[in-house]
Amino acid sequence: MGSTSDKISGAANKMAGNVKQAAGKATGSKKMEAEGKAQELKGDVQSAKGKAKDAVKKVVDKA
Repeated sequence: MGSTSDKISGAANKMAGNVKQAAGKATGSKKMEAEGKAQELKGDVQSAKGKAKDAVKKVVDKA
């Protein structure tokens, strides 16, 4: 996966995770809240991975 697709997937997972957390809070479902938090964290990792790929590419391009 390229850096852009990692960042897009990360943003989508963070957004979906936030929605799940809100739905879990609204319905009192601790399970859904936890799933939402996990998905949000997955999105954070994907976004960081995309940013890291960009940083590596910049270093390689300068070399």
